[in-house]
Amino acid sequence: MTTPYRPESPDNPPAGWYPDPYGQPMTRYWDGNMWTDHTGPVAAPTLSQAMATQTLVDPYGNPVSTKSRLATALLCLFLGVLGVHRFYVGKIGTGVIQLLTGGGLGIWYLVDLVLIIIGRFRDRDTRLLINW
Repeated sequence: MTTPYRPESPDNPPAGWYPDPYGQPMTRYWDGNMWTDHTGPVAAPTLSQAMATQTLVDPYGNPVSTKSRLATALLCLFLGVLGVHRFYVGKIGTGVIQLLTGGGLGIWYLVDLVLIIIGRFRDRDTRLLINW
């Protein structure tokens, strides 16, 4: 005998193991209709889930950019007058300004290069680029 097809919806998730709905530090089995008495250990996140929620922090607990400082430095060194390094870190507005002004008449991009090298350059979300 087959069970009738029931479309999945937020009100009716598919059968499987889920975090305990009662707030306990374990998992509980949902059979498609109701919570069962079957419990298990807390499920470890998959690698993709861990990477999606990973926030890098510096030794002081401040968030750190996921952008590469080496890539930013090389982009600034070779294409700094075009503002490419600013596009890379998400600073589109100032990237366009650098593009139109030749890197701030050749000075602005040099200041950016120094800031990148000493680890004080920030991305769009004001997070420091410290990871080479």
